[in-house]
Amino acid sequence: MNSYDFNPGDFVQITTTDKVFEGHLMPEYELESREFLFVKLKSGYNVGIRKVQILNIELIKRNVKKEIAGSEEECDFEDADGKILILATGGTIASKIDYITGGVKPAFSANDLLSTVPEISETGVEILGKQILNKFSENLTPDDWIKIAGEVYKCVEKGAKGIVIPHGTDTLHYSSAMLSFMLKNLNVPVVFTGAQRSSDRGSSDATLNLINSIYFASLDPEKFHNKGVFVLMHEGIDDKFCAVFRGTKVRKMHTSMRDAFKGDKFARLNFFEKKFERYENGKILEKDEKNETLLDTKIEKNVMLLKYFPTLTPEIFEILCEKYKGIVIEGTGLGHVHDSLIEPIKKAIDKGTFIAMTSQTIFGRTNLNVYATGRKLLKAGVVPCEDMLPEAAYIKLMFALGHHNKHTDIKNFMLTNIAYEINERSEI
Repeated sequence: MNSYDFNPGDFVQITTTDKVFEGHLMPEYELESREFLFVKLKSGYNVGIRKVQILNIELIKRNVKKEIAGSEEECDFEDADGKILILATGGTIASKIDYITGGVKPAFSANDLLSTVPEISETGVEILGKQILNKFSENLTPDDWIKIAGEVYKCVEKGAKGIVIPHGTDTLHYSSAMLSFMLKNLNVPVVFTGAQRSSDRGSSDATLNLINSIYFASLDPEKFHNKGVFVLMHEGIDDKFCAVFRGTKVRKMHTSMRDAFKGDKFARLNFFEKKFERYENGKILEKDEKNETLLDTKIEKNVMLLKYFPTLTPEIFEILCEKYKGIVIEGTGLGHVHDSLIEPIKKAIDKGTFIAMTSQTIFGRTNLNVYATGRKLLKAGVVPCEDMLPEAAYIKLMFALGHHNKHTDIKNFMLTNIAYEINERSEI
């Protein structure tokens, strides 16, 4: 590529011995094969072209490099007013293929990430950003959630118009749920996004996800009601639309498909076609417009999310109750466990362990009034979590135990709709 006066991001036409390609030139990285020139096609897919087969490269449009300022961690966003801020945390969206091992590793800085998406200039918004973490999401801890929430809060205080958080997909829905509780009265959109396939792979979903996240974060909250914490990912396996979910009403449902995230859809959008469809109706929580955004990071980390399984014995459960202050059980069906566990559950609750019930069917509502097992669990003191997703209930219980000590107060908090985690009625 250096023999031609082109730069990463330039839109070019490449003529080879057997085909013509048009697309954006991709940056070359240390571990990539020097035999290939990598180009991102209009479809969003990347292709590697053998340099020996290239007959000519014609510049169609020069990329005006638009770096985000302040990619270093110490950036203070003093000029953030009215801008979209990118807080990069790592994950597949900020990763590339290691051609030595064949694996994927976190490697992109915030600037590197946007350099792979030259279409970002088409959004017409001003962007600032920095790298606050560089981890795969399975390695994130509650302390990382607190750090991310703190950084978002500082961005809001500096006047950001919207905030985009590129994040690994494995635990993205845990992070989005936690920030939904830690950040109160948000008056701007905070958008988590990710990628199932790294930015330098041919089938990467990073481009559409990132562009649409920036677009969504730039929309007028008064018109689009997009204040709060959201997750934005591919809606389907193609590159047509992205789906937007509330941060507490979404979970990863597939290991590798680009439309892995499912839940209660807030909206769908396509920046390139300027299409926006909002699905959520009647769920706007009443907010006092005079309230300022508040950061509240008090949580109890000693909480467990336990999936019930047929060989879960009372002895194992009793050991767990000695180690955790709160347990969210993923029960079967409407929220059930084996009868033999009801007595140790009651003993644990009597000793101060808070136990909540969700369903491992994922969608639908827990109801402990239908069958005898459920009624026994209610009598023992188990709190059913309405239609909360198990991960959201787990995160919410951490937050509840960080603020309350009495069982009644914790129960009331768990059954109050704080961050769109509970629907009045279960949707199809």
